[in-house]
Amino acid sequence: MYEITVKKRTLKSIQKIPEPIQRKMANLIEDLRDKGPLRKDWPNYSKLSKNEYHCHLSHSWVACWYHERHTLVIEVYYAGSRENAPY
Repeated sequence: MYEITVKKRTLKSIQKIPEPIQRKMANLIEDLRDKGPLRKDWPNYSKLSKNEYHCHLSHSWVACWYHERHTLVIEVYYAGSRENAPY
């Protein structure tokens, strides 16, 4: 099991997105916790850099996370609109 941390700013933005997308985000966090950072089973999953990943929660919403190799900590650093995604 991985430890999931969510940045404070990201938690605030999750509260502002539509409820169905919030539920998908909760499912993603569960998957990250139980299965790790490589989530090829999520739509449009891709590696952004050596330690950064992202996937789509829907057509308009994305999530990004960071995982340092050889650790059990995953940090979700963005959840929000695709237009404002930090990549």
